[in-house]
Amino acid sequence: MKLLKPRIKQEGNRIATIQTGSWRTNTMTSSQRGYNYRWQQARVGWLRKHPLCVYCERDGRVTAAKIVDHIEPHRGDMVKFWDSAHNWQSLCAPCHSSVKAKEEMES
Repeated sequence: MKLLKPRIKQEGNRIATIQTGSWRTNTMTSSQRGYNYRWQQARVGWLRKHPLCVYCERDGRVTAAKIVDHIEPHRGDMVKFWDSAHNWQSLCAPCHSSVKAKEEMES
């Protein structure tokens, strides 16, 4: 827990992990950050066309993806956010929470 200490913040009765200085630390809701109904529809369409986790595929595994990940963090840039041709990839939850999270912390 000591390693996570600079990245945690109490929100009501739950703890949210954030990166220090992240654009997500402001008071915008997820919907205001772009994760709204339009995103949910786009996400479903993307996962229909790209149903497998790209990280698992790379390692020779076949795993259903549940998350549409932004390859390069958009940090509020709506052009990057909606760039499905270059900035979206399908990931399973374990890869998104471990491999991808580690990559982002290292960059």
